Parts: sequence; structure tokens; C-alpha cells
Amino acid sequence: MSQSTYTVTGMTCGHCVSSVTEEISEIAGVSDVAVDLATGSVTVTSAEPLSDSAVRGAVEEAGYQLVTA
Repeated sequence: MSQSTYTVTGMTCGHCVSSVTEEISEIAGVSDVAVDLATGSVTVTSAEPLSDSAVRGAVEEAGYQLVTA
């Protein structure tokens, strides 16, 4: 199991959270996505470590921005 936390900007409501959760959940191997709307924190649990580019692509597909570390 691997767990990574990212920061996503642009989310303002529950629909935003649902969109980000849905897109990240479609990445192969992802078992859980937890989004904290107040902080923009997104914690992703997956079978194997995910590439940042895969997560970035999913977040951008949902219409939001992944903040680079």
C-alpha cells in the first residue's frame, strides 16, 4: 500500500470534491481518495506508488490545478 498527499487549488464546493475524487479514482491501482475541501488536501491510497504526472492529469481533467511541491 502506498499513500500520497497532494494539494489541489480551485475547489470551492462539494461538486468540486466529487469531480476530483472521481477522476483520481479512475487511475489504475487507486483504492481510496480523501479530499479535504477546506485545505485543498487530497490523500490518495493505492496499491503501488503513483506517478505525479498521472495524478496531475486526473486533477486537470477534473478542471483543477495540482500544486507542485
